[in-house]
Amino acid sequence: MELSVTDLSIARGGIPVLQGVNFTLASGAALILRGPNGIGKTTLLRTIAGLQPPLCGGINLEHEAMAYAAHSDGLKSTLTVIENLTFWAQVFGTGTIDTAMVAFDLLPLADRPAGALSAGQKRRLGLARLLVTGRPIWVLDEPTVSLDVDAVALFVAAIRAHMQSGGSALIATHIDLGLTEAKVLDVGPFRATAPHYDNAQDDFDEAFL
Repeated sequence: MELSVTDLSIARGGIPVLQGVNFTLASGAALILRGPNGIGKTTLLRTIAGLQPPLCGGINLEHEAMAYAAHSDGLKSTLTVIENLTFWAQVFGTGTIDTAMVAFDLLPLADRPAGALSAGQKRRLGLARLLVTGRPIWVLDEPTVSLDVDAVALFVAAIRAHMQSGGSALIATHIDLGLTEAKVLDVGPFRATAPHYDNAQDDFDEAFL
């Protein structure tokens, strides 16, 4: 299943941040978004995920085919690791959590409440939810935050297994994942043009500086 973005323009807080974004993410592929902090990567992913409307342009995506993972791990702190994953497996109707537990090395933590996990362990559990969604397109915003080197390796292995089974991943990250088969898109060239203000407005603002 393919995700395509055509001539997309987006805004944050009513201010345009990116314009004319174009890319295609095919089945079995990964695309890594690069760009400085604040340029609009998170806003782009939120727009693709359907959490906010674009200014213009097109997004060809069946939202029922997508799993979105943002900065929040989305965990119930009083539930155990197994209970959290079981809950999400039931929500998505996929049934099994065994693969997810193994993929992110969660078996030793199975009966521990999520609220008692370290930040890195919580992140691993949050990412493990991707495997129980059964959805082919993963949209991921800085997924390796709080992960140590070994946990990053687990994440990359999960991405590769997902791709090998025909899934795809769109990932915004600042680190080198070592995912050499992934394509990279620098969103810098899509930075929106700064709004123009006439001289009268400029003069008005200067009176308060």
